[in-house]
Amino acid sequence: MLTGFGGTPGQWALRRLGSLVSRGRLLILYYHRVHLQPDPLRDADVDAASFDWQMQVLSRLFTVLPLPEAVARLQANDLPPNAVCVTFDDGYADNVEVALPILQRCNIPATFFLTTGYFGNGRMWNDTVIEAVRQAAGPTLGLAALALGEYPIATVDQRAQAAGAVLRKLKHLPRRERDAQVARMLDVLQMEVANRPMMTEEQVNDLCRAKMDIGGHTVHHPILTQIPLAEAREEIVAGKQCLEQIIGREIRLFAYPNGVPGMDYDRQHMALCRDAGFDAAVSTAWGAAAAGDDMFQLPRIAPWDQTPLRFCARLLRSYTNRRFDCA
Repeated sequence: MLTGFGGTPGQWALRRLGSLVSRGRLLILYYHRVHLQPDPLRDADVDAASFDWQMQVLSRLFTVLPLPEAVARLQANDLPPNAVCVTFDDGYADNVEVALPILQRCNIPATFFLTTGYFGNGRMWNDTVIEAVRQAAGPTLGLAALALGEYPIATVDQRAQAAGAVLRKLKHLPRRERDAQVARMLDVLQMEVANRPMMTEEQVNDLCRAKMDIGGHTVHHPILTQIPLAEAREEIVAGKQCLEQIIGREIRLFAYPNGVPGMDYDRQHMALCRDAGFDAAVSTAWGAAAAGDDMFQLPRIAPWDQTPLRFCARLLRSYTNRRFDCA
């Protein structure tokens, strides 16, 4: 149930305040997973109950637009007050199984940026690491032989901290080196990880049948600055072509993997996206977009607040954040 706004007058006041601070600005929210229940090892993700009230806040107090429409209206300087979009990255099956029914019930459109190399019961490297730490026998996670450290894992909180530390050590390695390290980690722990959390091609089409939008997110989710430019071009183009073959229509929007300007992508990769036929691309720089911004590094925000009022307040503050781009 949506509470915490002080009734209808409070909701009206918040919407009015939003219309004053949001003029000509666009907020783009991004999510990864929506779990049925909270997962202490993935505290950056939302669960179904939290996602439900967040979508209710958006539907009541903001003007939620499909991202393609919002990009066009941003360029035309024709955005309505309180303009916001919802996006998802990577392509987890729970986006279809858990998030989609909530989106439909709240009448909210969304864009799903999909990594094509893991369709059909695939698993991304970070999911392998998290599940390995979850399953590891305690009380210590010993990965010193791999230069990944040793961590206490006697409690759930310690496991979450250990998983985060290992992920940070691996995230910016070249993809093949990173994947090899993850494989060695499983060998050291004498473990197999069985879960396959990514969506299937049929689920991609389920999103299309539900009138949701599909965007590109490469094939293997590499950090683009960590691979040769020719390989980055192939990742961007091949991912786009795969999605277009699956859904039978052209896709026009792209999300940079990890998405930090100047660290995870640069102006060369922005040019690759233009050359590939995309109309716009989104980053993970925190802020709001405005007319005149570069359409190939639109900012986004990741919601994590625990109450509707704090969530709404963060969104309103984010409309005023305008510092982001590549050097």
